[in-house]
Amino acid sequence: MIVLPVDVLMLLTPILWAPQEYAAALATAALSLFFIVDRGRYHARLHVSVLDELPSLLASLLTAAAIVATAVVLLPDQIPVTEYIRNAGIAIVLVIVGRMITSYLIIFSRKRRISHHRTVIIGGGPTAAELIRILKEHQRYGLSVVGFVEDTDDCAAGSVSERLGNISDLDFVVTRRRVDVIVVADSATPERTLIEEVRAPASSKCDLLVVPRMHQFRTESGGSDHIGSIPIMRIGQPRLSGPATMVKRVFDVLVAGLALILLSPILAICALAVRIDGGPGVIFRQPRVGRNGELFDCLKLRSMRPANSAESATNWSIANDNRVSPVGRILRRTSLDELPQLWNIVRGDMSIVGPRPERPHFVQQFSEQYDRYAYRHRVQVGLTGLAQVSGLRGDTSIADRARYDNYYIENWSLWLDVKIIIRTFVEVVFARGR
Repeated sequence: MIVLPVDVLMLLTPILWAPQEYAAALATAALSLFFIVDRGRYHARLHVSVLDELPSLLASLLTAAAIVATAVVLLPDQIPVTEYIRNAGIAIVLVIVGRMITSYLIIFSRKRRISHHRTVIIGGGPTAAELIRILKEHQRYGLSVVGFVEDTDDCAAGSVSERLGNISDLDFVVTRRRVDVIVVADSATPERTLIEEVRAPASSKCDLLVVPRMHQFRTESGGSDHIGSIPIMRIGQPRLSGPATMVKRVFDVLVAGLALILLSPILAICALAVRIDGGPGVIFRQPRVGRNGELFDCLKLRSMRPANSAESATNWSIANDNRVSPVGRILRRTSLDELPQLWNIVRGDMSIVGPRPERPHFVQQFSEQYDRYAYRHRVQVGLTGLAQVSGLRGDTSIADRARYDNYYIENWSLWLDVKIIIRTFVEVVFARGR
């Protein structure tokens, strides 16, 4: 909680002796925080070390300074770029000094148990026993082990800590013992069962740390941490609510609104072609399943010959479908039939990027047949998605689509949305649609 405000203070310090540079200093601070947050560096590390964080920290700060320095050069009547670079360099040094101070304060507060987190270990093998021993001997990690859960009584961790119950008791243990950190060690429980237990209501609110199964090998991930010599991976919770969704919503409205304005001539031409080709009824409305299972009318330019409501709701669309009109075939090939969904985005039914919406009949069918298919509806459905730009459109594997959609949800970032939008643009330009 103290690292972020100290970083901001240090980045803005040059304003004290160079007040004319306040705009550049604010821009540098904003960009620096954006890059630092994007790398996940405001999560409290277990092994606190300025030297461990220095490469990533410097990369963020120097990138931000380079962008602002370029703007200073290009914009007229601005401050001398050499003066800005000098002050930015001083700010970077001050940030590093501030990190040294905050690191000392964090370690001090952990050792004095001013700041500590009640922790439960999943697993009872040798790795779990070693973790418990290290955490009890070294308070600098800030984790106070209350016990472990495992499905067998006879296990190595039983000699160093209390067994609190079976894996299935995890949610009850978290609530009763006021746990806020879960560490998955060397349990023999199947991964599917572990995922269900750590995603249960109470457990899902905890920080989730995982020991890699083959932890004896070198860990290359930039997000790795360690307790003693045991590597630890921090598993991020899906960002399904809060500030992240607000940012995504603002991004959706701005981009979709601008796209509607710029593409309105193309939309009008397509609508006219559909009207000439097939008569009245240019816009096709179809109930689709959105976030949390809510239904909405998905808008499309009509690309198929009229069908009754039952056929429309239950017939699966495939390549070379004989119901597709000549104009509709072009629209579907270029994905231009999806343009009216920009209005769905503006009014809040959909997002630009997300799992593609499906009809209720197929949602019920696929939820019963495919693992974790229903989990796709944790977020707003999208105009495009990771599965679609990865070649999973039309008559392709539903199981693969569900896996790609859930990967997107678990790993969402604004930059991931931008990448998918760019790849979608390429798909449309080269007409790689159905």
